[in-house]
Amino acid sequence: MPRGVQVSSFCLSEKMSMLWLVREQVLIPFDKPFIYLKGAGKRKTYVVWDAHDSIATSATFTSQADNIIAKSISFINSYNYPLYGSANPMRAAVAALIQGDKSAFYRCGFFGLQDTLWDVQGRHYFRLCTIQGAVDFIFGSGQSLYEGCTISVIAGVLNGVPGYITAQGRSTAEETNGFVFKDCSISGNGTTYLGRPWREYARVIFYNTSMSDIIVPRGWDPWFSVATSTDLLTFDEVDCSGLGSNTSRRVSWANRMSSTGLQQLTSISYIDDGGWLNSFNMTF
Repeated sequence: MPRGVQVSSFCLSEKMSMLWLVREQVLIPFDKPFIYLKGAGKRKTYVVWDAHDSIATSATFTSQADNIIAKSISFINSYNYPLYGSANPMRAAVAALIQGDKSAFYRCGFFGLQDTLWDVQGRHYFRLCTIQGAVDFIFGSGQSLYEGCTISVIAGVLNGVPGYITAQGRSTAEETNGFVFKDCSISGNGTTYLGRPWREYARVIFYNTSMSDIIVPRGWDPWFSVATSTDLLTFDEVDCSGLGSNTSRRVSWANRMSSTGLQQLTSISYIDDGGWLNSFNMTF
């Protein structure tokens, strides 16, 4: 359990021009649902901490409760910062751990190097967010839609070794979870795979996403020590653009999903079939 301050309410005016920085691990526990965190902007309001090694305890921000909204705020794990010149070896250092159901993040930032955003479980919506990292920096078993987000790759620090954007953790065919990236953009430095499976039935979709030339031509890595068969994986790219979107050299076991299945996963109903997201009535 991360140490730090427990949140019952937190609000900062968007009109404030100064920079707000909180150096603390922040926890929203299971029994504190319906919390709204509002900052002055993801380049003005930061929650920062530098714990590392254990993904269970290192998160700068941990959200365990249901019905959580965060807007215009950034979460940073500073263990490997500054990126160039840091004396610390690269370690798992989580910026945010999102565990509750029905959670939404608008114009938020998540900054780290390895294991930046642990999208643990539950239905989650990320809109116009920035997620930065180099290795498995969006990982977990969340049933999540990332819409209009910026995926910022910093694999240049790996000295020529490719990074990995996603490590999704779907364990069985019956599980509904998976990561869907819709209308997003991928850019940065170094080279990177789109993802590798954390569990046997990993599922990741990139839809209408702009990809720069940092994408490794194979696109996906099988990570055979985890996945017993690539036939169980669902890794797809649909209607993407940019120099990194050419699928002609992708692995043979990617991009096999039916158009019907893709329509279901890329619709907002994939995470909002009960209307919980619409009930938040958020404006951007």
